[in-house]
Amino acid sequence: MSTKLVVPLRDLRLAVHTAGDGPAVVCCHGFPDLAYGWRHLLPALAAAGFRALAPDQRGYGETGGPAAVDAYDIHHLTGDLVGLLDALHIERAVFLGHDWGGSVVWNMALLHPTRVAGVIGVNTPHYPRPSTAPVGRLRERFGDAYYMVAVQRSDDLDHALAADVRRTFTQIARTGTPPDETLGGWLGPDGRMRTMAEFIGGPPMPGTPLLTGADLDVYVDTYQRTGFTGGLNWYRNLDRNWATTPHLSGVRIAAPSLMVTAEWDVLLPPEAADRMRPLVADLETVMIPRCGHWTPQERPAELAALVVDWLRRRIAR
Repeated sequence: MSTKLVVPLRDLRLAVHTAGDGPAVVCCHGFPDLAYGWRHLLPALAAAGFRALAPDQRGYGETGGPAAVDAYDIHHLTGDLVGLLDALHIERAVFLGHDWGGSVVWNMALLHPTRVAGVIGVNTPHYPRPSTAPVGRLRERFGDAYYMVAVQRSDDLDHALAADVRRTFTQIARTGTPPDETLGGWLGPDGRMRTMAEFIGGPPMPGTPLLTGADLDVYVDTYQRTGFTGGLNWYRNLDRNWATTPHLSGVRIAAPSLMVTAEWDVLLPPEAADRMRPLVADLETVMIPRCGHWTPQERPAELAALVVDWLRRRIAR
């Protein structure tokens, strides 16, 4: 069983699920997710002798956040995690992140290395710093309809996702399928990339829904209340994050690290992790076969076993 606590920070109150005692492991969710997405992992970490902490991160769930878009840059996101450690008198923690949370935990190791005992990325690798701002690169590769690009110029995506929250999660959170099948769901009959509104309103995606019953109700009830803007503001800071971190170019992550990839994640394929090897001094990688993007929901037992094994080998208790 996990309990909830609220940690006051400078501009918000961080809602945190926690379980167990021992060395701290901070679990950072992605988009569109919640601390609830770690519901299977927290008891496994607690049973293994670790203190698991899973916040609803800035802009999400019971935490919420400010209205200003620039309040969601990487400095605020990692700063919240430092504030969490300070409030709980924790010197260092292992940071585990999935999807956008993966980007946050890799940046924790770069921006706040003295607070990081280890890093575990799930699906999301640590990429080399690009030579130019990321939004323009994404536009060139995927076009204006790509959601990370489209969200920069309007709030249409915020409204499209919120129009029918139950359908949004039924479409997005699905089991993995072979890449050709998954990509087919993103493309229209003419072969162009669907807009997010077309994707949400279109035919069912390949795979089967991962969230059903009471679990789906948690997401629907939460996002009907909060909307999606807080999480989408993370994307609206892609160029700002790049512009404010030139000093991180070429810096290697020193903390012991584990990268868990998923065979059928088409946006973050396993081979993407190859690019991070020169950037992480102490790296182990492992792939979960026949798994899609939502690894903590799709294969929670396998993920927990991999994480606990690595923690027991690499992190002192």
